[in-house]
Amino acid sequence: MRFLLIVFVFGVFLFTSCANESDPTADKAAFTRIYDNDRFDASFYPIDMKQTPDGGYLILGGRRIQDSNFTGIYLLKTDPFGAYVSEMEVDEAFVNPVGPLLENGGNYYFFGMTSTGLQTQLFQLDAEGTLSDPISVGGTYPAAAAIDGSNFLLLSYDNFNKLSVVSVVNPAGSVLQSKGFSIGAGDAAEEPIINHFLRTGTPLPFIVGKTPAGQYFFNGFYNYTLSLVFTDLQNDNPQGVVQGQQDDGGLSQVVPQEGGKFALARFNFGDNYYLPNTTLNTTGVSSSTDLGGNPFPELIDNAPVKILRLAVNTTKMVLYGSNTRSNQIALYGYDEASGEFLGSRYLGFSNSFEIASITPTTDGGLGICGTTYVAGRFPRICLFKLSQEQLIESFQ
Repeated sequence: MRFLLIVFVFGVFLFTSCANESDPTADKAAFTRIYDNDRFDASFYPIDMKQTPDGGYLILGGRRIQDSNFTGIYLLKTDPFGAYVSEMEVDEAFVNPVGPLLENGGNYYFFGMTSTGLQTQLFQLDAEGTLSDPISVGGTYPAAAAIDGSNFLLLSYDNFNKLSVVSVVNPAGSVLQSKGFSIGAGDAAEEPIINHFLRTGTPLPFIVGKTPAGQYFFNGFYNYTLSLVFTDLQNDNPQGVVQGQQDDGGLSQVVPQEGGKFALARFNFGDNYYLPNTTLNTTGVSSSTDLGGNPFPELIDNAPVKILRLAVNTTKMVLYGSNTRSNQIALYGYDEASGEFLGSRYLGFSNSFEIASITPTTDGGLGICGTTYVAGRFPRICLFKLSQEQLIESFQ
């Protein structure tokens, strides 16, 4: 049996209510939901979330399964109020869901792999959360994905040849272009990668993307260290490398901006730094430790970071989301052009909360999806919805 714990939060006061007893407009604009489950041995965590055309939300998540060391696949659909509509626990023959959810042609896509053979699969679902049969892509260990026009970018790990591989994949699952880069010989670099996939070690910030100028990049292992690598997918050697400190330091989030700028977050031996408006050497070798940045001692060690570019009222801003030592989700806003700090907002109460994704909503607000721990021990998916007025209050 599944049940839904519904929590509405206004200011510092906590209320519980039913949707038909409150203002529907207000309920859509701002709410908090926790999706509980009566199976005490079950664990669920979100990976990404998108708002669907009906105003509801589609959540890609992972779940603990019994017959694999990898994470199973979980899908959740809600209505515009964040109320539970449907769910799917995908067959355990498929594991390791990789976000984000990629919108293309009215459908949503994500990557995963088979539990036997570890072959990469492309999954397609519609706005109602109905899943089509997966398409085999080939290759192993998908790690990160992004949109590339009408195609997809995929970062994966080739465990046989010990390569970080960037591929261009079309919606039919065909690999149009691919290039691999050596992580280095031996087991030292591979160990944290495998621990990442098995969720037995520190989660690694694998990223893949393309700059507005058309240069591909990935954040992954290259030459023994976690590095940001720029490539044209033609030459065997990278065009540029921003080196980290093995798996103890590097970039935790990378979002390209216009004019060759980037919004970045980096970590180094536990410390966290934000750089909302900076330049990178994309054609040479440099070190992430030389980038500087604004330190954030209130964040947990080597904190996961999400970055979203959005407009709040008339201000173009860069929004950072991460996890604090006080077990809250923290949002920090910066002016995109100047890098000026605009304000902060904290989400969470009582239980521990951890961020998974942030997405703009059609009403000018913001959706934040994360993990909370019911009774302090059961991992469950949570969804915060902030109104446009709350964003203006926090960041204007």
